[in-house]
Amino acid sequence: MAKEVYFRTWAKAAKCGDRKREKISQGRSVHPRSLVHPLELPWKDYSMRKGFTRKPQPDAPATPLKNYITPSGLERLKDEHRFLLTRERPAVTEVVAWAAGNGDRSENADYQYGKRRLRQIDGRIRFLTKRIEAAEVVDPEAPRTAQKRAGQANSKEKTRAFFGATVRYANAAGAERVVSIVGTDEIDLNRNHISWVSPLGRALMKSAAGDSVVLQLPGGTENLTVLEVGYQRISVEPFREPPGSEASAKGLPRRR
Repeated sequence: MAKEVYFRTWAKAAKCGDRKREKISQGRSVHPRSLVHPLELPWKDYSMRKGFTRKPQPDAPATPLKNYITPSGLERLKDEHRFLLTRERPAVTEVVAWAAGNGDRSENADYQYGKRRLRQIDGRIRFLTKRIEAAEVVDPEAPRTAQKRAGQANSKEKTRAFFGATVRYANAAGAERVVSIVGTDEIDLNRNHISWVSPLGRALMKSAAGDSVVLQLPGGTENLTVLEVGYQRISVEPFREPPGSEASAKGLPRRR
């Protein structure tokens, strides 16, 4: 198929070339660019034509990244997913169905907004589904509990910071701060919850009390001193139904 297309294009170009040479012999003007063979033009590259006839090559599978998350954080994702799937989406679908029966949809604001809102909800549901499926739950209290039960706790060995750790550190000026290392879906600066892939989270990883770490910042570096590392329950703000959601107003009668 590709060879047939090539030869047809070449034959057509040859006929065009014969006509142009005839014009030149008759003393008629011809644009210089038209003398170039069409197959030699970069914007008519034959390799690009073959791209439309060949089956596209599948992309290489991406390396799946683990979504480390605490039990409270996973519960929050599940609550939002359940709310969107069982309450918000059916409520918006009902509004769209009602608006579709009001006449011309091209000038129907309720219909246009409802369809756009449905696309947003479906996109969020797909995102949450992938995050939940890739979730790797890490309980911050599990390491300490397991050590006590197994009798492996060693008072001389320093506790190091990993995912789920609560770290107290001080900067060069002596200002202290306490942060908890959580997943990317649990970031909450008001609660001092930082991501484990953030610059500060990476700097504190594997550190112990008394260690000095270097924080890499866009404007330079900063030296931090780790004062204390511990593991305790990290409370994540639970999911709450948005006050302006369509599900909250579902019980109100809608007038036509």
